[in-house]
Amino acid sequence: MTKILVIEDEDFIRENIIELLLDKKFDCLEAQNGAIGVELAVQERPDLILCDVMMPELDGYGVLQKLRSYPESESHQGRYASGNGTRRR
Repeated sequence: MTKILVIEDEDFIRENIIELLLDKKFDCLEAQNGAIGVELAVQERPDLILCDVMMPELDGYGVLQKLRSYPESESHQGRYASGNGTRRR
């Protein structure tokens, strides 16, 4: 079964994502901030990481940087997103 780690500081968003993934029969892990997410990623070795960019403690860029420092995390697939609503024209 595909294991997906969701790193998101907003409880409502994280819970909704997890619910959608569980409906599709994915095995899910969740972290409420980047620091916890890095720990889980190294310990659990998920197939995919869905990560918010804008978070306290350790943002999405910090998560990516830390994961790159672990040789065992080379196979991680990650998707990073932010919903800050800012548009550039």
